[in-house]
Amino acid sequence: MAKFGRHPIALFLIFILLTLFSGCGGGGSGEISAGSVSAPTTPPVTPPATPPPIEPIPSKILSWQPPTKFLDDTPLEPAKDLESFEIYVRGDGSFTENDSPMALVSAVDSTSGQLNTNFNLANLEAFISKGVVYQVALRAVAISGVKSAFSSPATFSF
Repeated sequence: MAKFGRHPIALFLIFILLTLFSGCGGGGSGEISAGSVSAPTTPPVTPPATPPPIEPIPSKILSWQPPTKFLDDTPLEPAKDLESFEIYVRGDGSFTENDSPMALVSAVDSTSGQLNTNFNLANLEAFISKGVVYQVALRAVAISGVKSAFSSPATFSF
């Protein structure tokens, strides 16, 4: 009877081992059944939203009277004696010799031969922000390179 008692235990262990190994599903051949694969889906392409049109800033014309005298009070003929006008812009009105001009305007218009006495501040759009108050001043530059004092500042904003 001792032989008979060992067989059921051995059969029971074989049954447990077969049950465990039968759940492995073939041992990982690396293949995927055709029924479980689906083609990748591509989400629909939506064109980027068109940004609202950028509204150009309105014209703001800075006008001035050219100087009629040099610093030493000798007479000056603007169309003949001036090279250019330098336009300076700051958040405050404290212009100094260390400031750099934001724009340079030829004293005489090359097409008409007339003296330039205005400038559209909207041309500085790339350098200024809407809603900010700025001070603007200008300097006349003689052909000799001598610069006038800064004009009195004027306030502007867009």
